[in-house]
Amino acid sequence: MRAHFTSTTFVVHQGRTLLHWHAKVQQWMPPGGHVNPNEDPVAAALREVREETGLSVAILPTSASYKFDEPTQLPPPVTILVENVEDEGGAHHHIDFIYFARPLEGEALRPIPEADSWTWVDADQIERGEALTYHSGSAPVREDVAVLALAAIRADPLRGG
Repeated sequence: MRAHFTSTTFVVHQGRTLLHWHAKVQQWMPPGGHVNPNEDPVAAALREVREETGLSVAILPTSASYKFDEPTQLPPPVTILVENVEDEGGAHHHIDFIYFARPLEGEALRPIPEADSWTWVDADQIERGEALTYHSGSAPVREDVAVLALAAIRADPLRGG
């Protein structure tokens, strides 16, 4: 089966993570998208967040780097998901590099595009399975997104503010 590489980023700030209602797939999702040719997954993660939300972010390290100067190391993803996708291009997989990130200084106060139903969600909302409201309805957060969203919130050393 064909496979596309994608990067997804859970952006966290003050004990919340940023999700949007993805109308095409009918679920709450963090920012993410396809890795471009000649682009590494981290660059794709940062680019997708910027394109979709207008925010500049820094990847939260979830493991230590090895102690050497060369070659350059990229922060590893938190996990890699293999997602089944069926769309106008047919059935394929997304091999999805999952990252956690935090907005750069002053970025979290920037307005987020309203058209895509972006919302900051806290751990209590996710743990309760609360249905989040989007422009024409409401829906709970899918299990995999909820588990990773909670992990992202808990991984942020600045989650209190």
